[in-house]
Amino acid sequence: MSVPHILIVAGEASGDMHAANLVKALHARRPEVRVSAMGGGALAAAGAELLYDSARLAVVGLIEVLSHLGEILAARRRLVNFLTTQRPDLLILVDYPDFNLLLAAAARKLGIPVFYYISPQVWAWRQGRVRKIKRLVDRMAVILPFEQEFYRKRGMEVDFVGHPLVDELAGPAASIAEAGKAAHGLAPGDERRIIGLLPGSRRREIAVMLPLFLAAARILARGRQPAPIFLLPLAPGLDREVLTAGGLDQYGDLDIRISEHDRHGMMAACHAVMAASGTVTLELALLGVPMVAAYRVSSFTYLVGRLLVDVPHATLVNLVAGREVIPELIQDRAEAALIGGEVAALLDNSQRRQTMLHDLAEVRQKLGRAGASQRAAAIALELLDSAGREEKAANHSRKPA
Repeated sequence: MSVPHILIVAGEASGDMHAANLVKALHARRPEVRVSAMGGGALAAAGAELLYDSARLAVVGLIEVLSHLGEILAARRRLVNFLTTQRPDLLILVDYPDFNLLLAAAARKLGIPVFYYISPQVWAWRQGRVRKIKRLVDRMAVILPFEQEFYRKRGMEVDFVGHPLVDELAGPAASIAEAGKAAHGLAPGDERRIIGLLPGSRRREIAVMLPLFLAAARILARGRQPAPIFLLPLAPGLDREVLTAGGLDQYGDLDIRISEHDRHGMMAACHAVMAASGTVTLELALLGVPMVAAYRVSSFTYLVGRLLVDVPHATLVNLVAGREVIPELIQDRAEAALIGGEVAALLDNSQRRQTMLHDLAEVRQKLGRAGASQRAAAIALELLDSAGREEKAANHSRKPA
């Protein structure tokens, strides 16, 4: 009997992490399953054979995508060729819709079942893609509670498996925070304010957001005694050169501590965080850390987005909550003085802080119970088993009577 073979495709740092946890859950149930992947270091560490490094494709915005079009097309050609020549038993797609739906179409032509884990954000823009997803995808698993109702209203069977970050951050937030403080030599009674700087996981994001966050950090530090500490976790796959390019060396007057390890410990140790809008806002919500979200893209991308995107909030935390629980400073409002002022309010206004902590606890409840990766793995294995039975039946029918 042949070894079951899965191809999994993740195009973002967060997708790489979630895909890696799914692979671990698959191997816990079926150690013999072979996994090939497009992804990053997390998938490789989980035992997947990397076919393409997704960090080479990690861009956002229309202008930025066009500048990487050659790389994107090369990756697509390689994966379509892999599907054609290797014929894996299952294709698992993780978000990254424009790229992944083309792979789904190729898999459909080859008779390879498709499992979409972590829905593309079609609820935000280009909702017409639901028809394509319904035609090309055998099973869909979503990780945000409002996504299930969105797909059901459009006639799709969909499973809400909960958010995998709930498993990733399963420990008590206080313990995670203490570990993060200890790693940076901070005693439990240290009274200094700890402020997180999370400018994103892509080089382009960091080039735009880090200078803003550093300028806001200097505003926050001005006249504040004792002087605050700034923690800057380096996203996986990035090096310190990207921080230098973002102007870090110009802020030697600030106590900025950088680490490539224990990212969640660093985040949990913070009294407040300024963060680029994205999945990190959900991580902070699960850790119970007050935050301010900010984001900028090219003017062209923003103008097109205003025409196409139809959601009431820009951040996932506020979308899950159904109302604004964290400040969103987007595009022209993503300005150092405004960012610094919002963070200062979370540090100095106890009522504002307590209200946000209460709201973040509500968001944590809505993200579902632990076990998302295990539930997704069970669906994947159901599809594998079903495909195996169909192949066996087809082979049996071809045998001479």
